Amino acid sequence: MTRSLSAVCCIAGGGPAGMMLGYLLARAGVPVVVLEKHADFLRDFRGDTVHPSTLQVMHELGLLDEFLKLPHQEVRELSLQIGAERFKVADFSRLPTACKFVALMPQWDLLDFLASKGRELPTFTLVMQAEVEGLIEAGGKVLGVMARTPDGPLEVRADLTVGADGRHSAVRAAAGLPVQDVGAPMDVLWFRLPRQSTDDDDTFGHVEPGRLLVMLNRGDYWQCAYVIPKNGHERVRAEGLEAFQADVRRLSPFLGERVSELDDWEKIKLLTVSIDRLTQWSRPGLICIGDAAHAMSPIGGVGINLAIQDAVAAANILAGPLKTGHVAAADLAAVQKRRMFPTRATQGAQSLIQKRIIAPLLGAKGSLPIPLPVRLLNRFRLLRGIPARLVGIGVRPEHVRTPAV
Repeated sequence: MTRSLSAVCCIAGGGPAGMMLGYLLARAGVPVVVLEKHADFLRDFRGDTVHPSTLQVMHELGLLDEFLKLPHQEVRELSLQIGAERFKVADFSRLPTACKFVALMPQWDLLDFLASKGRELPTFTLVMQAEVEGLIEAGGKVLGVMARTPDGPLEVRADLTVGADGRHSAVRAAAGLPVQDVGAPMDVLWFRLPRQSTDDDDTFGHVEPGRLLVMLNRGDYWQCAYVIPKNGHERVRAEGLEAFQADVRRLSPFLGERVSELDDWEKIKLLTVSIDRLTQWSRPGLICIGDAAHAMSPIGGVGINLAIQDAVAAANILAGPLKTGHVAAADLAAVQKRRMFPTRATQGAQSLIQKRIIAPLLGAKGSLPIPLPVRLLNRFRLLRGIPARLVGIGVRPEHVRTPAV
C-alpha cells in the first residue's frame, strides 16, 4: 500500500543543501518534507570543512554558539610544503566574518544539528530511509516524488520539489535537466592515520614531483587526501599496499610506522572527482541546488559551503512565493541567476588550478621550482588574506533574509 504525504515543499536529499533549505523554509513557516535515503548521516570521508561563510549563516540564525559546542578543530592558516620547504599561503584572521577560521567537523554532526533544529519546528518533517525513485508529473509540471521506504512506497505531493540529492542526483536524472561536464584530471584517495601530540598543528598540503598529499588535522587523527591522476586508481592498487605506504611515508616522513595501519584497501576510499553543472536548474514545479546542480572539485573544500549558500539564496527568493502558493518559473530562474555566477567562477578557478598546477605536478619527474605566488604569500602576510577570502567566503556570499515565524 502506498503511503501519502503532502507539503508545500518536498526536498529530496538530506545533505547540507537539503537540510539547510528545509530548516530555513520551515523556520519561515513553510511546510516542508525532507527525504533522506539513508538511515542516518554517518558516512565517512565526506566534506568535513565548515567555512567562515557557513559559520556566518549560523551566526545570523542565532545558532553559532550552540553549534560550536560540538567537537571540532579550528584552522586559522593553511600551509603548503614543496619538497623540504614549508610555506604559509592563507590566513583567515582578517576575514570580515564572525568566525575567522575554518571549522573541521564531521559532516554528520552538522547534519544532525540541522535536523535537531528542524524537528523543533511544527512545519518541518524529516523522513529517513526514503529514496526517491521518480517524479509525479501532470501537464508538464512536477507535482512531487515517489520514494521507496522500508514500509513500502511513499508518495509526496508538493507545490515545489527540490533536488538536493547530490552529484548522482536521481531527481535531476528523472527531470532530464541538461548537464555540462567541465572535466577533472584527477581523483583522490581518502584515508585516515593516527595523529600524535608531537605532530605539527597545521592543516597542510605536501607537494613532490608526481605526488600530492593533503593532511587535515582532526585532533586525534589526520584525514588525508592523496591525489592521483584521473583513472589512476587501478594502477595504484596494482603496485600494492606496501608501495602506497612507502609513498605516503616519503611525503610525510614524520608518520613513520603509522602508515602500516593502511593494511587493507578497504581503509582507502576512492573519490572520483568530477566538475559539472546544470545549464538549466529548474522545470515547472522543480529546482535543483547544491551538488545536484553543480558538482565541485575537492580543491579548497568549498563544495559543502557552496551548497549551503545555494540553500540560503533559494530560501530568500522562494519562501515568500511558497507561502502565497504562487511559485512562478521566474522565481525558480531567479535562484539559478543568483547562484550561477558563483558556480561558474568557483569551477573556473578549480579547473585552472587543476590544469595549470595539479596536472603538471602529477606528471612531473624532476625537481619542483617554487612558484613566485607561493613565495610572495609566504613573505607578505597581508597577501594571504586573498586566498583566505576565496576559500573561506567565496564569490557572492549569501545572508539570511527569511524571517523566523
